Amino acid sequence: MKHIRGITPRSNKLAFIVAFAVALLASLGFAGPAAAGDWGHRTWHVQVGSESHDQEIQGMAFLPSEIFINERDTIMWHANAAEIHTVTFLAEGQPLTDFNPFDPNELGPVGGSSYDGQSYYNSGIMANVDVPGFTTARNYSLTFPHEGNFTYYCLVHGKMMKGTVHVRDRGTDYPYSQGDYNRQSRDQARSIIRDGQQLDESLAEQANNHQVMAGGDDGVAMVMRFVQPTVTVHVGEKVNFVNDGMGAPHTVTFGNEPANIFAPSGDPTDFSGGDLSSGIIPPKGTFEVTFKATGTFKYICALHDYMGMVGKVKVVD
Repeated sequence: MKHIRGITPRSNKLAFIVAFAVALLASLGFAGPAAAGDWGHRTWHVQVGSESHDQEIQGMAFLPSEIFINERDTIMWHANAAEIHTVTFLAEGQPLTDFNPFDPNELGPVGGSSYDGQSYYNSGIMANVDVPGFTTARNYSLTFPHEGNFTYYCLVHGKMMKGTVHVRDRGTDYPYSQGDYNRQSRDQARSIIRDGQQLDESLAEQANNHQVMAGGDDGVAMVMRFVQPTVTVHVGEKVNFVNDGMGAPHTVTFGNEPANIFAPSGDPTDFSGGDLSSGIIPPKGTFEVTFKATGTFKYICALHDYMGMVGKVKVVD
């Protein structure tokens, strides 16, 4: 075999092993920061939301919430939870307002695939499952051709769920790899689940046969369950449903869902069965029902029943 001066078959083999190991580590997410010139334009990945395996705990965060990219790079956001979210860049001077489920500019995609740095861009509703009443997207991507620091929000959860994209000059070295962001995101997702479990325990301490906690959230995690979902009361007694959250709305809906789930219907002061709905119970809001007949009355949160947010009231003599 002909040898090139200074390079032996043994050194060739060693170089191959080193190169293979570097490539393998990169594929597993262990690559460190890379020079931009080594890679060209890149596509980065951000998770939208997070959840426990049973969907009870939902996270209110973009993972990662802060990312550094270069001009002409692209970010792809991936729906990572059953709870609905949006990826929304507001126009210059546009205030962040409460989510409007009847506004097509909030429900559907707005803007092109290249972000101009100053106009309104919206993913539309994102979720990793089909959500009744909404058209959902699994992925959303934008290319960033201009330098700047750009903040975006989830319209559904407002200021509690925001992210920032830092776009630097083309050719700037990246401070973090995708693998770095992935590890950071996994750690944060686990922390969110722990927070949600503690919140669930706190809600359970407040619940009893006459008070059902209609979910809860603390700006980090959301509990998508009625806490003490099955209660037993006597005829003529009341059950108070309490939304102890900061940002997530819920409903308490008996019988058939009304055409407009956001508006109240029925008489909660004299309920003997049939259709009754609280409409939206805002954060810190309550809905009190007086039961006037025996029976077992099932109810749901019309917004989150597909995640398992259901319950029942047993009324006895």
